[in-house]
Amino acid sequence: MALTDTFVKQVKHSGAPAGDKLTDGQSLHLLVSATGKYWRINYRFAGKQKTLALGVYPAVSLAKARQWRDEAKKVLANGIDPGQAKRDDKQAKADAAANTFESVARTWMDKTEASRAATTHAKLNAWLTKDVFPAIGSKPIGGISPRDVLVMLQKVEARGTIDSAHQIKQLCGRVFRFAVATGSAERDVTVDLKGALSAPVQTHYAAITEPAQAGALMRSIDNYTGHPYAVAALKLSPLVFLRPGELRAAEWSEIDLDAAQWRIPAEKMKLRIEHMVPLSSQAVAILRTVHPLSGHGKYVFPSIRTGERCMSENTINAALRGMGYSKEVMTAHGFRAMARTIMDEVLEERVDLIEHQLAHAVKDPNGRAYNRTAHLPARIAMMQRWADYLDKLRKGADVVPIRGTA
Repeated sequence: MALTDTFVKQVKHSGAPAGDKLTDGQSLHLLVSATGKYWRINYRFAGKQKTLALGVYPAVSLAKARQWRDEAKKVLANGIDPGQAKRDDKQAKADAAANTFESVARTWMDKTEASRAATTHAKLNAWLTKDVFPAIGSKPIGGISPRDVLVMLQKVEARGTIDSAHQIKQLCGRVFRFAVATGSAERDVTVDLKGALSAPVQTHYAAITEPAQAGALMRSIDNYTGHPYAVAALKLSPLVFLRPGELRAAEWSEIDLDAAQWRIPAEKMKLRIEHMVPLSSQAVAILRTVHPLSGHGKYVFPSIRTGERCMSENTINAALRGMGYSKEVMTAHGFRAMARTIMDEVLEERVDLIEHQLAHAVKDPNGRAYNRTAHLPARIAMMQRWADYLDKLRKGADVVPIRGTA
């Protein structure tokens, strides 16, 4: 006789050690024991008698138990063991829970950290922590839809940081592709978002490239007062014209003041090639003034809050703003363009040497990238001429305007 809701609710354990087996029909029964009431179905698969647990009453009602029994019988009719199917489904859910976007992203970040500069790694981690993980971090990566990613990116876009939204999309794409390679996802869903974001505005870093204006800038830098680390970093910027991230992450272990050389390891460079920076006598003098302050630590320009990190990425730009130079006129990155333009068009230095010193990709006649010591004597001489020229500009000496602008 089929069970009823009232009977199932009221029935008590009789005290039998093996429990009381109460049949509902079509293989479904309720096992009543001292510890609870358990739904079960008996079935045969591959010639063996088996039992499948369907849940515990009252969490699983009589109606729900019958529904699950019918579903199990359909699975069995298709030649599949419903018990194994249940275990597989449970494992799949466990795998999905373990393979959230955040867990996969953190694994990818750890595995690829050595391939990028510390500043870049920190920036990617900040994007993930601030923007990505709160939105999709807890979702199984294999179940994330293009829409899920788009909604997150649109919030970034709404802040007006369109370029960041595009870079975060690329970051998510790399995580998805890693997930595909490791079997955690079927595809990179970010490919479906082509054209979904506003096009980034193409801008260039503002830079002063006229000698007379560069002279005024050098005088402003010479008169700048601030924290000694910021003063030294600002004065060094035009002399070495490195990328701001490369400059502020300078470590004393990379610099040989006696040899007047600074070797930046490949992992810190954009092209992942070790870079040699010849230091002019002026650059060495600046570094010697800061050495008594930070020479006991790792970084040449440490954070004023903690010596375990380097100077903030905003320090040089903040100094320029404090000197009255807006972001439309001059930026920390602009020292590179200033050197590139004036050294070529005024000092008529060899373009290939300038490009080497800018750490741009320069090929030899056989198409191979030059090593870090390529043309080093000529670059040493060029960097000293550049530093001497900047001194002349700072002192207000007669300057030659860039060709075609007089």
